Amino acid sequence: MGFHDLVLLFCSAWCVFYVGSCSAQLQSSQTQVLLQLKKHLEYPKQLEIWRDRWTDLCSISSSGQVNVTCKDNFVTELTILGDKPTKGRDFDGFANPNQTLSESFSMESFVATLARLTSLRVLSLVSLGMWGPLPDRIHRLYALEHLDLSSNYLYGSIPPKICTMVNLQTLRLGDNFFNGTISSLFSSSNNLTVLSLKSNRLKGPFPLSIPSVITLTEIDMSCNQISGRLQDLTDLSSLEQLDLRENRLDSKLPAMPKGLISLFLSRNSFSGEIPEHYGQLDRLQKLDVSFNSLTGTAPAELFSLPNISYLNLASNMLNGPLHNHLRCSSQLRFVDISYNRLVGDLPSSLSTKSENRVVKSDGNCLSGSVQHQHAVSYCTETHAKKKSYRVGIFVGLIVGILAIIVVLALTIVITCKRYFPWGVSEQHLLHKTVQDSSYAAGISSELLTNATAKLGREDLPTCRSYSLEELKEATNNFDNSTFMGENIYGKLYRGKLESGIQVVIRSLPLSKKYSIRNFKLRLDLLAKLRHPHLVSLLGHCMDGAVGENNEANVFLIYEYVSNGTFQTYLSGDSPGKVFNWSERLSVLINIAKAVHFLHTGMIPGFFKNRLKTNNILLNENWMAKLSDYGLSVISEETDASGVKGESPDSWQMKMLEDDVYSFGFILLEALVGPSLSAKSEVNVLNVMASFNSQDGWKQIVDPVVQATCSKESLLVVISITNKCISSESWSRPSIEDVLWNLQYASQIQATPDGDQRI
Repeated sequence: MGFHDLVLLFCSAWCVFYVGSCSAQLQSSQTQVLLQLKKHLEYPKQLEIWRDRWTDLCSISSSGQVNVTCKDNFVTELTILGDKPTKGRDFDGFANPNQTLSESFSMESFVATLARLTSLRVLSLVSLGMWGPLPDRIHRLYALEHLDLSSNYLYGSIPPKICTMVNLQTLRLGDNFFNGTISSLFSSSNNLTVLSLKSNRLKGPFPLSIPSVITLTEIDMSCNQISGRLQDLTDLSSLEQLDLRENRLDSKLPAMPKGLISLFLSRNSFSGEIPEHYGQLDRLQKLDVSFNSLTGTAPAELFSLPNISYLNLASNMLNGPLHNHLRCSSQLRFVDISYNRLVGDLPSSLSTKSENRVVKSDGNCLSGSVQHQHAVSYCTETHAKKKSYRVGIFVGLIVGILAIIVVLALTIVITCKRYFPWGVSEQHLLHKTVQDSSYAAGISSELLTNATAKLGREDLPTCRSYSLEELKEATNNFDNSTFMGENIYGKLYRGKLESGIQVVIRSLPLSKKYSIRNFKLRLDLLAKLRHPHLVSLLGHCMDGAVGENNEANVFLIYEYVSNGTFQTYLSGDSPGKVFNWSERLSVLINIAKAVHFLHTGMIPGFFKNRLKTNNILLNENWMAKLSDYGLSVISEETDASGVKGESPDSWQMKMLEDDVYSFGFILLEALVGPSLSAKSEVNVLNVMASFNSQDGWKQIVDPVVQATCSKESLLVVISITNKCISSESWSRPSIEDVLWNLQYASQIQATPDGDQRI
């Protein structure tokens, strides 16, 4: 009996040991990602210990340069410290063999691979020679708490979507070459405690949103080109360290939080007097406001702060005498008041030589035995001249502003009389009905025309104006046999132009909101949209009236797409063709590319495109094209009347108002088969709940999809679908993120392992 118990105890201990050791092992997919990162980084010597996919990377002991920490078979921490040079660097935006990784390195591909480590909480990649813009998709590491990419060669703007990483506590991007602005990078929802952007080329104003991030304890934006006003920071009650040295800030010194320990504001252009409340910052240990344009007297309270050890007021325009009975803190070890306009005697607390305290006072007008001083007249005359000079500048500035206002007023009056004798009826020819894309760049109309022409099909004619007679001839006078149907945007007719090209002609009411001139401008804007996955607009007609009540109409002429709608094939209403998983992914990727083009291809972008599966058409080669896009810029507003029986707040209307949200329902239909457009919100929520339960999706995913997909590919699409249909708009991905995930799912499906069906 004793022997049996001993064997049982041994087996139990072995099981505990085995399970414990296995729990730290990585999933094979995580190991592959790490090995791909090693390849992206061009096999640095620090990663020679990552030999192959059979190496247990979690069990390798941590070194000073490399650390991988795992939990539940996933990587949670990744630290790699490289040996690329960090000093004396000169970078012009191109690969440098002595400093950066090679020309073939792609930061975009690197971050795309990195984003597959979805459980990552700590990421530190320092001095590795990475170069290029930091992609917006870095925000896909949504679990990240600490991010350190310092001492690399990253440039461009800091991705705005970093502000959506609500778990992020530490952000270190210092010693790079970022050169954008950071005005709207953060929000009150951020939980940042440490923000280090030092030694970049950042410009523009100090971020107005920073004071709302009340969790911050450390801010370092030194050695940049940040300019303008520094606002009140008293709301940052947890802030202990603030370093804004060597920037271009030019306001008065603002109020600071009482808990501050270190404050470095040197080498800016701060003016005015040092605020009195700085003498009440009892926790302050280091204060450096040297090399500014500060005036007034040096507050005596600064020298006696209980914890002050370093005080640098040098190279300002501080004037007047120091307090005779100035008292210094016992902690004070360094004082620099040199090169100001101070007069009178140096207080005994500063003149007494001490081994524990360094005092610098050169370049003032102090009397007594103090060396290297100017004559008193130097300080007093300079101060008087400064006052009169400032008064002169102020008076001159007022006169100059008044003169400019008068000249501008005369210019406006003359211009209006010359060019607008009958008043300005078209003040905004193209009023923005959509928001600007936050990351698209402005491009000229000529450049846009050339670019979109290259994207379009060469066999299609350029967009032009058609006469009503040409359209009547193409449709046999709009015969009933050519009528294809009707939706909220008007009636559809099938026709054939004189050139032999088959077309679809849409008749829609002429919007009363716009003048003819404005409407034509909007049509021209719409006509410039040419993309392989958009149904091309070939022309328009605005002369004539067709309709039951003889209302004014405009006609849009589109290319004819022959193989029907995607919805028809998903619902099984069209015999013959059945779309397998790879073919469905191809359609989804095509439409995602089209929507991405609509959002970013021009300024302003085209949003609210009412995306639905019956607006996805398939040509003779089964290539998908999006129809009914961009019509919101020329049609009457469609609110609840756009969809019968629906209120503006209904989920169906919400689905049509947000492109990413509505694209999520296209993904959903591609997954489950039948159209969900007629189902209730409760049904949709039940479907989503099934997706989120383990193996629940097997009960609802289309059998054709299950029979032809790999599980990993399917789960990627299910995951992005969940995010698209999130009830919180701020948490939805961008269309770029959706496209990337679909392409990734397609790549998985195309691999040999992708042939392993569910």
